[in-house]
Amino acid sequence: MKRTFLLSLCTVSLLTAGAQQLPIYQDPVQPIEARVEDALSRMTTAEKIAVIHAQSKFSSAGVQRLGIPELWMTDGPHGIRPEVLWDEWDQAGWSNDSCTAFPALTCLAATWNPDMAMLYGKSIGEEARYRKKDVLLGPGVNIYRTPLNGRNFEYMGEDPYLASRMVVPYIKGVQQNGVAACVKHYALNNQEYLRHQYNAVLDDRALYEIYLPAFRAAVVEGGAWAIMPSYNLYRKEHAAQNRRLLNDILRGEWKFDGVAISDWGAVHDTRPSITQGVDMEFGSWTNGLTEGFKNAYDSYYLAQPYLKLIEQGVYGTQELDDKVRRVLRLAFRTAMNTRKPIGSMNSPAHSEAARRIADEGIVLLKNDRNVLPIDLAKRPTLLVVGENAVKMMTVGGGSSSLKARYEISPLDGLRQRVGTQGTVKYVRGYVGDVGGSYNGVQSGQDLNDDRTPEQLEAEAVDAARRVDYVVYIGGLNKSNHQDCEDSDRTGLELPYGQDRLISALAKANPNLIVVNISGNAVAMPWVKEVPAIVQGWYLGSETGHALAGVLTGDVNPSGRLPFTFPVRLSDVGAHRLGEYPGNAAELELMKQPEHKNDTIDVTYREGIFVGYRFADKERIAPLFAFGHGLSYTTFAYSKPTVDKKTLSADGQLTVSLTVTNTGMRDGEEVVQLYISDLKSSLPRPVKELKAFRKVALKVGESKEVQFTVDRTALSYFDDRIHRWVAEPGMFEAIVAASASDIRGKVKFALE
Repeated sequence: MKRTFLLSLCTVSLLTAGAQQLPIYQDPVQPIEARVEDALSRMTTAEKIAVIHAQSKFSSAGVQRLGIPELWMTDGPHGIRPEVLWDEWDQAGWSNDSCTAFPALTCLAATWNPDMAMLYGKSIGEEARYRKKDVLLGPGVNIYRTPLNGRNFEYMGEDPYLASRMVVPYIKGVQQNGVAACVKHYALNNQEYLRHQYNAVLDDRALYEIYLPAFRAAVVEGGAWAIMPSYNLYRKEHAAQNRRLLNDILRGEWKFDGVAISDWGAVHDTRPSITQGVDMEFGSWTNGLTEGFKNAYDSYYLAQPYLKLIEQGVYGTQELDDKVRRVLRLAFRTAMNTRKPIGSMNSPAHSEAARRIADEGIVLLKNDRNVLPIDLAKRPTLLVVGENAVKMMTVGGGSSSLKARYEISPLDGLRQRVGTQGTVKYVRGYVGDVGGSYNGVQSGQDLNDDRTPEQLEAEAVDAARRVDYVVYIGGLNKSNHQDCEDSDRTGLELPYGQDRLISALAKANPNLIVVNISGNAVAMPWVKEVPAIVQGWYLGSETGHALAGVLTGDVNPSGRLPFTFPVRLSDVGAHRLGEYPGNAAELELMKQPEHKNDTIDVTYREGIFVGYRFADKERIAPLFAFGHGLSYTTFAYSKPTVDKKTLSADGQLTVSLTVTNTGMRDGEEVVQLYISDLKSSLPRPVKELKAFRKVALKVGESKEVQFTVDRTALSYFDDRIHRWVAEPGMFEAIVAASASDIRGKVKFALE
């Protein structure tokens, strides 16, 4: 006891003495920029090179001599990826790296609630912090250009304003934990097919009005500490070494002071990466052993090849110092941040957060005859049909695949909720993907079934005739060519013969409820045959509880679609006007072995007319409109008014209306404000979303909703002069419940 006490005093004394002699970079009281410059001045060129590329699959080196720690990355954006081996994708075999699986970002966007985005970011940031991660590789904000993009489920929909408003609080929530949010994939990652080879061709109006705003908001408003360039090319340069995207726009126009972190394998050459590329290189497909290095990571493009160019005098160290400054700044914000919280993992609060986000994101698409909610007071018999009722969805889909601590299936959620108030039976209906593994994570499910589609359908139809309700739970999954990284869907229809099965069930039972699990729009040729349709997304750990809550009426649905559901692919601008998946002649040429690695142009001929903008322009009725979502109650809107009829060039005006809950249940309505430029010198969309508000109303309650409008809401990007322009003239404020459900209009003028 006495010896321990004396040793403790001695240790404290030494620590105190050492603290008085700390260099600036180790002193947390000093401003970060002073600490960055101090640390940079102490580093050798070799040490600087070491910190700008990976040392393992998910970490970069620090400088042990100076006490600068390693930086550790983790995949997101829906949960913290399980630990992998140092130099392999296989699992490290930890027993304590399971996470809370949060809903996919399409579901978050469908909440239309920035408060949910803050809760999401805070919660996932706490899990990353607890696992000692410095950078969360997410969120994703690429625009939904085509419903075939396999990675749409990781993004926030088709509208740049909605994505912008949802990404900012997510980032702030993550970074308050001392964890950097790495926004991805910058930019124009709008398809997975040929993702390393396609060159996006588009004008600056589309770039600045549609594809960049969410990234800009993430950087300028969210203060993101990191950004991840995408795999594809733009202007014939890969995004990770793209002068315009990284130098001119990101660091020039937006004044980004964070780190550009390459996607794994996105760097292709040393020299362009030095002057116009990423700050940190990960996952490059190089082999150090064949290049004479003991460590394969030394052969990365920004490793020994870069150092040799400096030693040969081809390059100085100015560019290197700039990269290292940004890496050090990241380290001081994260790994060397002495004020960051400890974090937490798999807490009850995180389960509750996952449930709340899922509850608010589920969208009621259709509800004829008020089939929903299911009335448990009548002790109904329910038949659940469909593979997605039992299949785990947290495993698979690419880098967002998770090792969830738990995942409540839709079937289990319904059984738990119904309990003794009814009967829940299950039949398979169809067999889709019976696999359940990704990078060594196993779902543990055996979904094999040797019966034919005809046998499965006959069983389901026969059972459907004998129950009060049929709840069909199908859609897509996270297998290749569905909702999955590195592959796109091959069509808009549902796979595995589900369309035929749904029609057969509709004939067998009039109370058919279809729950579509997907991160993408799907065709619904049976839409008129089915009374109730629910968009269920990928809802994470609390999937079953959230779906059961909506289906039984414990939760009044308030989600709204973050993208348009088209009737057919030709109703989508990218398919009718633009090119997808690329130039036809070049696609044909690439079938020849000598051209298989060629780059290919994908021309965005639809320009700014993406999603509802295209549907409005072409007067195409969607299957379900952007912003659409029903409730178990009803809402009435008053006529909107403006506080002034003329808006000055530097002023504001207020659009006001009253919303009333006229139904029999408490609920939430998403009030949407679109702006229409009634006369413009350049083509503009019929209307554009410029504000929204989610309003909670008790039965009979009314609330006033106000939106502030200034010239930024009226502007378009004039690529002739490279400037945002608000032209004087008449405008219209359009208040709506969806892009196709207009509730009121009011005109005003801009001076």
